Amino acid sequence: MNKSTSLVAKLNAINEYERQPIPESKLKSWKKFIGTYAGEHTAGTEFVLGPLFVAHGASAIDLVTGLLIGNVLAVLSWAFFTGKIAAKTRLTLYYQLEKIAGSKFTLIYNLVNAGLFCFLAGAMIAVSATAVGIPFNLEMPTLTDILPNSLGWILTVFAIGAITTVVAMFGFEQVSKFANIAAPWMIMVFIAAAVGVLPRLGINSLADFWPVAKNTIWTGVPLEGQSQFTFWHITFFAWFCNMAMHIGMADMSILRYAKKWTAGFSTASGVFLGHYIAWIASGILYSLFLLESNNSLTFAPGPIAYEAAGIAGAVCVVIAGWTTANPTLYRAGLAIQSINPNWKTWKVTLFVGLFTTIAACFPALVMRLLEFVALYGLILMPVGAVIFIDVYFMERWGLVKNYALESGKKLNPAVAFTWILTLGFCLVLNLFADVEIFFLGLPGWFVAVIAYLIFSKLFQKPIVFKTQKVNLTSEPILNH
Repeated sequence: MNKSTSLVAKLNAINEYERQPIPESKLKSWKKFIGTYAGEHTAGTEFVLGPLFVAHGASAIDLVTGLLIGNVLAVLSWAFFTGKIAAKTRLTLYYQLEKIAGSKFTLIYNLVNAGLFCFLAGAMIAVSATAVGIPFNLEMPTLTDILPNSLGWILTVFAIGAITTVVAMFGFEQVSKFANIAAPWMIMVFIAAAVGVLPRLGINSLADFWPVAKNTIWTGVPLEGQSQFTFWHITFFAWFCNMAMHIGMADMSILRYAKKWTAGFSTASGVFLGHYIAWIASGILYSLFLLESNNSLTFAPGPIAYEAAGIAGAVCVVIAGWTTANPTLYRAGLAIQSINPNWKTWKVTLFVGLFTTIAACFPALVMRLLEFVALYGLILMPVGAVIFIDVYFMERWGLVKNYALESGKKLNPAVAFTWILTLGFCLVLNLFADVEIFFLGLPGWFVAVIAYLIFSKLFQKPIVFKTQKVNLTSEPILNH
């Protein structure tokens, strides 16, 4: 057997249990998830999002308190929403949704979901490329760039995309190993870089920090052309920037491997290291960059980190981008593979990786990251509300859970109308009530809950339960 045949055989042997519960022998301790989440959230996005608080004129006190409260709410959402349901069902989001909504709705949802994940992973590949291009004097994209600006940029993006895709092709085990290796030193580089530049900002003692933080770093005055961020913007952004993963239930695909639902609290390793310390650290680096370069249009994470921490900073940006892109590509691959169980996950991930890498060539994906992160969470949020209600409350209120499975229907109209109504409601709030996108998730979730219950009452018909007969996948149905 030659090497290529052996590699294909090894890939084909990978079983990610896409349409069945995770066997007990494959469950993992909370320690595995600490590394995974620390790596994923101490990531390339932090080099983009942290500076945006500086650009949007957040004040120091609003930043510190808003991030604290928002991140606590995010961890609680991961544990009590996603963690509990993942441990109860042991299924991917995609198969759980198919049982509730039917294969036709799931097909549409999975395509939308996979596309959004691809764009997010692509943004992270592009972030890594800004660092890899430094030794080659690669022309960096600016805030106004939409299309690739050079052949060198495209080649750099494709090289990084290839490595990211290969890691994701080998499944959750390899993604977890990669993150556990990278995470411990990455956060140290974030912290060391920020501490190292403090004297250049005029901070030579602990007593100097807060006055400089208020007057120089987070001044409360936005850059020209940027909107003003308040305490509420920061709190809700910290809570909902990963809304697709927790309230939207996408991380069922990860946390289904956990021995206990409390592994959801392991996300604290990511949000407090990445979405607190790393955002503050990258904000410090960006404020120094603004002071010394006097160029508010340049927003390339690689050069910003390199100016502060040298080669270590640039390498950190590269690895940080990978550790977000890897699990995101893994999720996207599962979303597409769930459309046809006969497709091998590694082959799907290879295709998804190619699409993602092409998308990463377009700088606009990074420059509009703030809005994109909020939008993709909002789009996936209604389905998370549907799953939450279906798993816990349908039978209590005299309704049928897993209605598509039990009725044999390929489309549960209650889910489709809930999704459409909720997003329509959020759009109306945004357009006519001038509610910013960061605040739409909370009222939208309650609308989705109420809408799903009402539509289920309207559309569910009396049925003879067919759990042992009806099978959406022609595979044995497992009781949970």
